[in-house]
Formats: sequence, structure tokens, C-alpha cells
Amino acid sequence: MSAIPEFETQVAIIGAGPAGAIAASLLHKAGIRVLVLERQQFPRFSIGESLLPCCMQFIEAAGMSEALNKAGFQFKNGAAFRRNGNYNCFDFTDKFTQGPGTTFQVERAHFDKLLADTAAAQGVNIRYGHSVTAIDLNARPILDISDDQGKQYRLQADFILDASGFGRVLPRLLDLERPSNLPPRQAIFTHVEDGITDPDFDRNKILISVHPQHQDIWYWLIPFSNGRCSLGVVAEPARLAHQQGTLEQQLFALVNEEPGLKRLLSNARAVRDTAQLGGYSARVSTLATDKFALLGNAGEFLDPVFSSGVTIAMQSSALATDCLMRKYNGEEVNWDKDYCQPLTQGVDTFRTYVEAWYDGRFQQVIFSEDQNPKVKQMICSILAGYAWDRDNPFVKDSLRRLNMVVELCADRQSSPTPEPS
Repeated sequence: MSAIPEFETQVAIIGAGPAGAIAASLLHKAGIRVLVLERQQFPRFSIGESLLPCCMQFIEAAGMSEALNKAGFQFKNGAAFRRNGNYNCFDFTDKFTQGPGTTFQVERAHFDKLLADTAAAQGVNIRYGHSVTAIDLNARPILDISDDQGKQYRLQADFILDASGFGRVLPRLLDLERPSNLPPRQAIFTHVEDGITDPDFDRNKILISVHPQHQDIWYWLIPFSNGRCSLGVVAEPARLAHQQGTLEQQLFALVNEEPGLKRLLSNARAVRDTAQLGGYSARVSTLATDKFALLGNAGEFLDPVFSSGVTIAMQSSALATDCLMRKYNGEEVNWDKDYCQPLTQGVDTFRTYVEAWYDGRFQQVIFSEDQNPKVKQMICSILAGYAWDRDNPFVKDSLRRLNMVVELCADRQSSPTPEPS
């Protein structure tokens, strides 16, 4: 019986999505040997098509901006919110934090392949159709790997970055999974040929609409540059239990309960199978050790409402690769202090707003008629992805600051309108 082949690298990266591609590019540019293991073949469908401007910094650092700008994706400059006929938008160029104020709305199959192909063109070794089946962390990490032809081998590495997204490879193999502290929610989604003729519809912004009777049910509409949109609805499973018919019929029945969307999408037709995703909010007991780090969704996923997933993935890639570069330069790295804590600070800022969205506090702020421009700029920075900017009071002290604005909004609404003199 022949021995299982063994290989070696400095950093093994599990997953070639945005987190993995950015991390691999940054490490390769620093002269660190990386090997990327991707279970699927690209292109492959992925949900989460609305990027945030903060992402552009990491794409630029990885040397991928030119390829992205030439790809023809839909330009994005903000987010629009609508509830019961009330409409408000956030212009990401009018924000508190310095940095890019525009980005793109992308079909992820093409976007993820573009990043991975650009990393490969830079010299990164990506193996598609290769799955990690076991891991040994007793000494130098060893990964057992099987390719899509059934061939097996072992890979020894100094360090492992898990960028496997919802596959959550290391959390599953190392029993790191822990229940999320967010209530379970379910999304139903598809891509549509949108047929939108309304001249007032702004294709440069994601549109988030709220159900007219249930504030915890919301819809996303993300325009692409080819006349299509990503369309989805999010609700707690109990809210969706009574829905009848196929997933596509359920989705469009819910869309038709929101008058603005019903009118906007009166000519829309689905162009891919409608799918559902539930129980996606997740967390872990350990984000990193001196042998591995979890990036993006492999570590924690909150909720799709503010499109934070890709931003958190890229931010985690930047933090982890910075730690690894310092490690290979002979510096001492404290993975809790240098990676886990700073990453968690930004994630917790997003968490503040996710929780406040569903309990209605943040919706009250968004749809307030009398908004302070400076406060709106600070909140806009967070919606644009700059949840790690500690100079922003709404980042540094997110819960207290948000509750303060919620109270001000409530006071304005409860104050009687003065009689004309």
C-alpha cells in the first residue's frame, strides 16, 4: 500500500472566496508561501452581493482594484430604506470616516472568481476541488485533504487561515461551534430579471424595504448592471411557516405584501432557482490561536441586513495577515490582543445596529423626519463598513450613542405640534 503524499507550506488557506483571496494575495506579496484549498469549482453561486465602500481599501491593498474597476459591475454609492411609504437614503460619500465612499453591487459568482483569478495571476497557488477532511494540531498543523478525484494527501503548514465561509471547516472539525446569541432567522432569495421602469428607482443603491405590518420582516433589492437584481426576504421561521407553494411562490407572495416592491417588481421574473438559508447566524468559542485563525463567516456571521459579511471577511483577512507578517519578521504576536479583540470590536458595532434594527430602535432613527446631519454622517460611516473607526463616537460607544439618538427621536415624535400663532 502506497504512502499518502505529503506537502508543506508556510500558510494554508481554506477557501478561495473574498477572505481567502485577499489574505492569499497580501501574504504572497509579502513573500510568504501560501497554498489555497477550495472545495468547489469557480464560478459558483454565493449570496451577499452588495459590497460596502470599506472593502475597497483591502481590494486596493491586494492589488485587485484595476481588475475590479474593469469588470463592469454595478456602481454603488449608498443604501436606501423604505417603510410604509417613508423613504430615506444614506449617501456613502457623505460620511464621518475618511476612505472610499463608493463600491459595487456584484454577482458573487463573477466577483469571487475575479478576486481568485487575480490572486492566481499574482502567483498564488489555488487548488480547486480540494476538501479538508481532518486536522491535527498537536505539533505543526497537518491537514488531511481529498480532491474531487478521490486522491488524498497531507499538508503541513506553520499556520492555517480558515476562510471557508458558511462551510466553517475548522469550527466543525475542532468542535468550536457555539449557538448564536441572535434569534434564528430565515432568508428566501433569488435573482430576477427586474423589468423596473420607474425612473425614480436608484440602481446605485441597495434598497431595503420593511414589511408594512411586521417590522422584523424586511426585503433586499440589489440591482446589477445587466438589468437584474438580487431579491430576498428575511424573517423569523415562525413568520414564514404559513407560506404556501414553491419557494419562488412564497417569495413573490411576500413581495406583493409590500406595496412599493409589488409596484416596482410588477414585471419581474426569476432567472435562477429560488433558495432559502436558515440558521445562518453563528459564532465560535475561539477565533484564533497560535496555529489558526478564523476569517469572516468561518468565525462569526451576524445577519445580512447591512451587507456586512464581505466587509468583516476582508477586515479579518487584513488583521490576520498583518499578524502573520509580523510573526515572520520575528515579532511576537498575541493573537487574542492583536486579532481577536480588534476584530470583535467592529463586529460588535455591527451587532448593535443589527439588534436595534430588529427591535425597531434603529428603524426609528432611520425614518426620523428631523435628522442631525453630523449624526447621520457618523451612522453612515458604519453603514459604509467603517465599523472599526474608533474616532467615530458611534463606533467607540455604539450602544449608548445609538440609544441616545433613539430617545431624541422618541421625544420629537411625542412632542405636540405647536399651534400656529
